Amino acid sequence: MIHRDGTVRHGFPFPSLSLCIILSALPFFSAALRYITANIIMNTLRIGLISVSDRAANGIYQDQGIPALESWLSSAISTPFEIESRLVPDEQPMIEQAICELVDERFCHLVLTTGGTGPARRDVTPDATLAVADREMPGFGEQMRQISLQFVPTAILSRQVGVIRKQSLILNLPGQPKSIKETLEGLKDQQGKVKVHGIFASVPYCLQLLEGPYVETHAEVVAAFRPKSAIREINN
Repeated sequence: MIHRDGTVRHGFPFPSLSLCIILSALPFFSAALRYITANIIMNTLRIGLISVSDRAANGIYQDQGIPALESWLSSAISTPFEIESRLVPDEQPMIEQAICELVDERFCHLVLTTGGTGPARRDVTPDATLAVADREMPGFGEQMRQISLQFVPTAILSRQVGVIRKQSLILNLPGQPKSIKETLEGLKDQQGKVKVHGIFASVPYCLQLLEGPYVETHAEVVAAFRPKSAIREINN
């Protein structure tokens, strides 16, 4: 812009116009930043844990579900991962909220719930899970009951489900630490040969199909199964 005194000044003649252009571009940069952040997060395995228990949530006794899950996951997964945990009472809206938060806001690839899967009136974890699901994965619930039936006939009373919300896998697990381990890991004979596969053997490939991170496990705990065409060479 050339002024009457002959000097040349760069920029907009009206400061308010420059400010308007900058402000109008902010939503674009904000969206781009969110996209970049989400992609960085999505490259790291993120696992959400939800323990559902009236008594634990009210401080009547110490929760055992989340510590049991953290311990097992640490022993089973060789891929680096991060954990987000929630402790909620047996209230369907609160369970739904916790699942949606972990998937939609915390970008968890895998969400594991523990507790609240029986036929009692307050057992509403499967109902909450199905309410926020996009698709059901019935094979997970079938296999969980198959594993538990090796121990107790009342396993048929379990209503555990597996579902997909967006690109995240959500699985309902039992409430007892021993049952959690058996469900995830499966059953082995005295020689260590697998008799009944645990559900976690299928989890890494499922996450891969959902365009999540490539997850590897410690085979002595649970061996992840994939078709040969889906196996990648990982350079450590």
